Amino acid sequence: MNKKINIWQLTPPQILVLGFAVIIFIGAGLLMLPIASATGQSMSFIDALFTSVSATCVTGLVVVDTGSAYTTFGQIVIVSLIQIGGLGFMTMATLVAFVFRKKITLKERLVLQEALNQGSMEGIVRLIRKVIIYSLSIEAVAAVIFTIRFSFDFGFTRGLYYGIWHAVSMFNNAGFDLFGTVDAPFVSLTGYVGDFVVNFVAMMLIILGGIGFIVISDLIEFKSTKKLSLHSRVVLSMSGLLLVIGALGIFIFEFTNIRTLGSLDFGAKILSSFFQSTAARTAGPNTVDISALRQASQFLIVILMFIGASPGSTGGGIKTTTFTILISAIITMIRGKEDIVIFRYRLAKDRILKAITLSMMALFLVIIVTMILSTTEDSSFIKILFEVTSAFGTVGLTMGLTPELSTLGKVLICLTMFAGRLGTITLAYALQPKQEKELFRYPEGKITIG
Repeated sequence: MNKKINIWQLTPPQILVLGFAVIIFIGAGLLMLPIASATGQSMSFIDALFTSVSATCVTGLVVVDTGSAYTTFGQIVIVSLIQIGGLGFMTMATLVAFVFRKKITLKERLVLQEALNQGSMEGIVRLIRKVIIYSLSIEAVAAVIFTIRFSFDFGFTRGLYYGIWHAVSMFNNAGFDLFGTVDAPFVSLTGYVGDFVVNFVAMMLIILGGIGFIVISDLIEFKSTKKLSLHSRVVLSMSGLLLVIGALGIFIFEFTNIRTLGSLDFGAKILSSFFQSTAARTAGPNTVDISALRQASQFLIVILMFIGASPGSTGGGIKTTTFTILISAIITMIRGKEDIVIFRYRLAKDRILKAITLSMMALFLVIIVTMILSTTEDSSFIKILFEVTSAFGTVGLTMGLTPELSTLGKVLICLTMFAGRLGTITLAYALQPKQEKELFRYPEGKITIG
């Protein structure tokens, strides 16, 4: 006699994977409807699926231009997927539970803990409330500013629509935009390269969405607590350092490149450099042509995309905290010390092992997908590497390869975006069989290293 599978018998990682997969296929189904396409004809399943994966995984890589290929209905479906994918479907489900005064069960708290990458369930529901309030508040303020600015270009009605749509997209680090047309698709924010208001608001949204909700909560409560957690201090310091290094590198490499920064005035050069450095941290919009950048700049962006945002955020990548632990481990080893110490706190060995595991799994994923696409796609290596890293980091920056991908290429990029959003370790936990406790330990062995 067959037993029905109870979803709540699944582990939290399995529930997350299944939940995101269900949302993706529902989104693909909606985008395949003729009412979603600007041509009035159903979009192919693979293109609809790719767009749905990209939106739900808050990436921004697209095979068709969002502004010109989709109707208002299709665009609303996409921005809804972005909001659900950015905050997490469990967060949205909790919002519904709050509205209907439904009690959050222990199993649901475990899934929320996994979704927000928290070490314990303590205060998880309170954190979810903060996530919802902070997110909607930040998006609302940005939407008002964007609406005022875009109203000068498109009129109030369209300006309001664009303001709300792009506030949601930018805060969730999605990289989708509506500025493309039939004659000029995939333009992103290149028309606003020197616009301080659009650039500054977009950067603030990307940064706030990328540092994570725990850090935002710490910053808001700093006035009363007068202290920041170790996590927040690491995230803020490393995020700031990477932002400055990225901007400085792009500024130097592209200063004389007439196709990117070379034709801009000095102020616009600085603004654009900081914007591209910010966007490389899992956001996706661009104010200059990414394919026109020099290879040094493109490779620098690949590194920034691989590192990505911070834990508990809307972004992807191996995360700033993981990168900090790796750098600290190298410094500790070189100095001959035993413990990794950050801001006068010693890190536990399991944190270090998790950081190394996550980084190596991410590196293997990027390498394997890049190697496969190098044989299936007719394009340069840097272009393929850039696209794969952008997919893994859920960034959305592109050198123009995505619309040219083969069906196999699209499937592989979809899987890479999915792995990047959920995390390689979460996927591994979801796919592995039930763990059994080891009843013995093997004798210690020694291997020569170096």
